[in-house]
Amino acid sequence: MAKRDFYEVLGVGRNADDREIKRAYRKLAKKYHPDTNPGDKQAEQKFKEVTEAYNVLSDSEKKKLYDQFGMAAFEEGFGAGNQSGFHGESGRQTWGSGFGDFDFGQNGNGTYREYHFENGDMGDIFGDIFGNMFHGESGGFSGEGFGSRRSGFQDGFGRSARSGKGSDLQSEVSVSFEDSVFGCERMLQLSSGESGEKIQKLQVHIPAGIEDGKSIRLKGKGNPGYGGGPAGDLLLKIHVEPKAGWERKGADIYTTAEIPFITAVLGGEEKFSTLYGDVMCKIPAGTQSGGKIRLRGKGAPALKNPSVRGDQYVTIRIQVPKTVNPEAAEKLKEYDQAMKRGYSGKRGSAA
Repeated sequence: MAKRDFYEVLGVGRNADDREIKRAYRKLAKKYHPDTNPGDKQAEQKFKEVTEAYNVLSDSEKKKLYDQFGMAAFEEGFGAGNQSGFHGESGRQTWGSGFGDFDFGQNGNGTYREYHFENGDMGDIFGDIFGNMFHGESGGFSGEGFGSRRSGFQDGFGRSARSGKGSDLQSEVSVSFEDSVFGCERMLQLSSGESGEKIQKLQVHIPAGIEDGKSIRLKGKGNPGYGGGPAGDLLLKIHVEPKAGWERKGADIYTTAEIPFITAVLGGEEKFSTLYGDVMCKIPAGTQSGGKIRLRGKGAPALKNPSVRGDQYVTIRIQVPKTVNPEAAEKLKEYDQAMKRGYSGKRGSAA
């Protein structure tokens, strides 16, 4: 049965440019893709036809051969003489396909061998077809649900294509400051990028100690593979929501706390807040504003070894009363005079 004209298959004129050809193919491939028409042999055949047509018309050299010689340009034996085309190493005729490279070279027995789909990748095509599959935290297609029925793709010349891994997908999820330290479970709602139809829920474990901007790889939850190949992965980027007065640097946590003036001068004990509860801490006499108190093991756990924790550093601020009663004011004046006499005495003894 004679093949239909490739331009007719894609529904474009013979003077169509690359953009028109690509747009036509996207539309038809999306319409007839086996995953959107499960069990429909007629749709599967049409998908093969439009893919075959696109393989040729999207490549400038193959398109040139097709426009000049028709399907004869792709039959065995073509290129044995001095027909138009271009030749690679050792005089073998080569041309790039839409998904890989074809190489027709002659064996010693006069027959032809072929190498195809050495570096093919359907990702760019099907990424365009199905668009951005993730919408914020809602997720998108995983390796299951829509697109998971892995069809045996063909290269457009009737030959089975080599299988390939599906492309990876990316999304983001927000967690609280506490959840980034202790870890948590998140339920993501996966949905179709086309219709917004909910496909499935995916429970994700956020490990303890995860930092802002880090990503979690979920194997097999990306775009489906082709030719029976494995699905890609889902890279889930973590965004840690800020917590007022708290900062994290690696596994260490930084906070601030105010202590009374008298405690800073004479020393004592103060209560500090940590993510693990309040703790009482000794304040050495003469503590200065801006000094730091180290709370060992009160930081975040190490991502690779949760049993190891960082520290919490508390920056001290000294409370200064806004108003004082007359009695307190008098005592402060006495304190000031006593301090001055002390300094004077030290200077006199040193003289």
